[in-house]
Amino acid sequence: MLSQNPDLSQLNATIAVTGLKTGDNPQPGVPVIRSIRAAGFMGKIIGLVYDSMESGIYLEDLVDQVYQMPYPSAGAEAFLSRIEYIVSKHKIDVIIPTLDAEVILYIRLGDELSKLGIHTYLPTEECFLLRDKTKLASYFPPKGIAVPETSLISEPSQVIASKDQFPLMIKGRYYEAYKANNVEEGLKYYYEIESRWGLPIILQKLIPGDEYNIVIVGDGEGGILGMVPQKKLVITDKGKGFGGVVVNNPDLFDFAHKVISLLKWRGPCELEVMRGFDGVYYLIEINPRFPAWVRLAEGSGQNQPAAVVLKALGEPLEPLPACKAGTLFIRHAEDIIADVSVMGQISAKSELIRR
Repeated sequence: MLSQNPDLSQLNATIAVTGLKTGDNPQPGVPVIRSIRAAGFMGKIIGLVYDSMESGIYLEDLVDQVYQMPYPSAGAEAFLSRIEYIVSKHKIDVIIPTLDAEVILYIRLGDELSKLGIHTYLPTEECFLLRDKTKLASYFPPKGIAVPETSLISEPSQVIASKDQFPLMIKGRYYEAYKANNVEEGLKYYYEIESRWGLPIILQKLIPGDEYNIVIVGDGEGGILGMVPQKKLVITDKGKGFGGVVVNNPDLFDFAHKVISLLKWRGPCELEVMRGFDGVYYLIEINPRFPAWVRLAEGSGQNQPAAVVLKALGEPLEPLPACKAGTLFIRHAEDIIADVSVMGQISAKSELIRR
């Protein structure tokens, strides 16, 4: 069968996408939407935001409507109540969540969303929890997948006790990761992460080597519908890739296939992988959503967001084409000009109806 990208030009549906912030720590929503539009989609797109300063709100041609959501920490009841209100104003056929902290809510609310006519393409709760940063080092190594030595800490004294192991990576359970070269830096990052994301804090052995990121759509049965690996070329001080190139690496493909086959992951995810100078591939993280660089997949010939839309709706999907190695992305920041009344509508009404 000839591989081809999904064509959404004839799809009559409304798609909601979360995470419209761009900037130095961008969220994936804007590139996900642009990939969907690149597949010819002419229907309505709704942006679901948490903050009136999410910059994608102010792009005139990006979304037709915007609704502000309660933060996931508000709980499932508040979350579902807001979605029910939005659906009372306009139907939603598919939601693509793009932020780690909200994905578990969409998974747990799957039955309720289905009753509202909303479809998602997400893993099971069990599968989602297995990829948690706190569980990687216990679940994968016995199955033949290398993971850097990892420990969970909840006291600053444990940073001091690790003084002979620096440099280390110090991470929050959901977000943020820093290289700490010594105890002083470790304590600084410990307190910063604790204040924003709580405990536990993760200490992980630093693996010198080459860093790769892989965006994948799993079929839920251990197979892969699409996979695009990139090597970072430009990295910010927060470790975010602002430039990268698609690579053709059979060993990396095999490694990713093994991870996904063990998890039986359904939907989009991103693997962060290090190839150590010892030649071993190490699984660093599994992010349960599209990455902010997902347009590189589309640009290299594999439109994964469009594929997720079709899979969510239960539509037939042709095999996705192989990605083109050597495809490059460089992130470009630009100013968005808008009237302050747009911010006023979001702030006062928690919604914006453009079209």
